Amino acid sequence: MTDCAVFDVDGTLVDSNYQHVLAWYRAFRAYDVVLPLWQIHRHLGMGGDQLVPSLAGEAVEAEHGDDLRDRWKKEFDGLIEEVAPTPGAIELLRAVKQKGVRLVLATSGKPDHVERFVDLVEARDVADAWTTSEDVENTKPAPDLLAVALGKVDATGAVTFGDATWDCIAARRLGLPAVTLRTGGFGADELRGAGAVEVYDTLEDIRSDLDRLLALAVPVRAPAS
Repeated sequence: MTDCAVFDVDGTLVDSNYQHVLAWYRAFRAYDVVLPLWQIHRHLGMGGDQLVPSLAGEAVEAEHGDDLRDRWKKEFDGLIEEVAPTPGAIELLRAVKQKGVRLVLATSGKPDHVERFVDLVEARDVADAWTTSEDVENTKPAPDLLAVALGKVDATGAVTFGDATWDCIAARRLGLPAVTLRTGGFGADELRGAGAVEVYDTLEDIRSDLDRLLALAVPVRAPAS
């Protein structure tokens, strides 16, 4: 059944979560919104369109949403040199490709960030396609990003890989299995509660179980209404 493996990028293939937390904290604080770092961390995996109102409320979104997202990008740009591949990412992507499976990176990152991360995990000649924030209006936990990613390669069957509850929710809305990694800071019970079919500590663990995980793929269907 396996036709396509869809991978989240931030927090899954690249170890960027804490840089994102700090960038969002600084962005909010620039507009006199001071949020606990742990609360910001718990919302990572959402796109900025979802994260701002979820964390700070609709009033802040209405007044400062776009400016906050611009400020977050400026802050993250200053930290991006510190981001490294998650251990095992390069080897895992190569292993997926060697299985003859189409490989798509599904992220709502800014195009310049995505291009950097694609190179960081040496995926430019391995991945069949990738997404950016320019591909969708609604990001995770909406399923739109996954649907676009699958559409880029005309996938007929798929399994997804991510690190956050939001990845699980988005996959569930498309009826797809979500394999998860604990690098996002979510507990195994939380991830399973959100719909994860498997939870792993490392990408090396996923690679060692890759044949079984790829066999979990199900037919791709349209998003649930």
